[in-house]
Amino acid sequence: MRLLHTSDWHLGQKFMGQSREAEHSAALEWLLQTIEQEQIETLVVAGDIFDVNNPPIGAETLYYRFLARLIRTQCRHVVIIGGNHDAPGKLEAPKKILHALGIHVVGCASDDLTDEIITLSDPEGKPELIVAAVPFLRDKDFKISLSGESMEARIARIKAGIYQHYHDIALQTALLTEQFPGTPVLATGHLYAKGASAGEGQDNIYIGNLENIAASEFPASFDYVALGHIHRPQKIGKQQHIRYCGSLIPLSFSEIADQKIVLICDFAPGKGLQKVHEIPVPVFRKLKKVEGTLLEVEAKLLDLNEPDAAFPAWVEVVVEGDQTIAGVDRHLQDFVKNMNLELLSIKRLYKRQALDEVVETDNLDTLTTEEVFQKRCETQGLNAEETTKMLQTFGELREWMDNHPELF
Repeated sequence: MRLLHTSDWHLGQKFMGQSREAEHSAALEWLLQTIEQEQIETLVVAGDIFDVNNPPIGAETLYYRFLARLIRTQCRHVVIIGGNHDAPGKLEAPKKILHALGIHVVGCASDDLTDEIITLSDPEGKPELIVAAVPFLRDKDFKISLSGESMEARIARIKAGIYQHYHDIALQTALLTEQFPGTPVLATGHLYAKGASAGEGQDNIYIGNLENIAASEFPASFDYVALGHIHRPQKIGKQQHIRYCGSLIPLSFSEIADQKIVLICDFAPGKGLQKVHEIPVPVFRKLKKVEGTLLEVEAKLLDLNEPDAAFPAWVEVVVEGDQTIAGVDRHLQDFVKNMNLELLSIKRLYKRQALDEVVETDNLDTLTTEEVFQKRCETQGLNAEETTKMLQTFGELREWMDNHPELF
């Protein structure tokens, strides 16, 4: 079997107020072509199909149009898991219809682990791959937080819960491999694995905890572990079979230098995983950060301009200097007016002569919700420990709101 691993599409994302729909459309068109050219038989999407719990109509249209076209290719199986940005109910709403088309959706964890286990069969009906389709595991999946529970205790409970979930599901898949000897086992996950390198500003799914499970803690019975959540492609624990494929397109300026990829895995009956290789994803729109004095910034913008590019580059500008420059925003916007690029963020970085310190002005559009909340805590005089606890509570409140969209 030949399988393609992708994740973190974030359909419906607004980038500093700008729609990504055209880029996502181009990326999914390329993905379809790649699936056909590489003769992919199974597609695995490891979470965060959408960027928000209630995605715009255009994002849902892209998703279902992609699936409708996909089932007309030679790809016989699709496995989709929910990520922390996905609303489980919305993702699973058409589950029965999609299942009849060979598309398996697991939006959230179930009390019955067998609901997360999918057996994929070849055209003759013989099992060819067993999938432990583990979605993003939410705090509620590890019991409700105890009153007065410390952050350290909560983190330990979450780590233990993740570890136990994977080992329990491995026991269930072992029953199937006994029944169908030699059938490879693939596990999915949408989490922050120990040793993973994430881009700056990427939200962490567990507040205050950066590392939830190590490569060595995944059961050895898994032939391949297809991970999502981290937008940068990488192996975990230097293991060839435990991987993040990364996001399909760059989702922030911190991902400028990342080469986006999808991963293709070849499995053989009785032999498990044979090969993993990377397929680079084309750059549909360039995201660039330009820094320097005003004159240096202007020169770099001229070099960056590509009149024939299909999508204008989106640029973040940082103007450096010893003092503030009046009207720099309007000046630069006028400067690029006839270029095939758009300035989405203009920051000023200057040195206060009296204090001899560098000050960077913040642009609210460039900050995440958590960063805004953190800055608010700091302005109220909270220390680091108090701020961390407030961020934990804030994260729990946001998760509860995400799980109850009908109330808002």
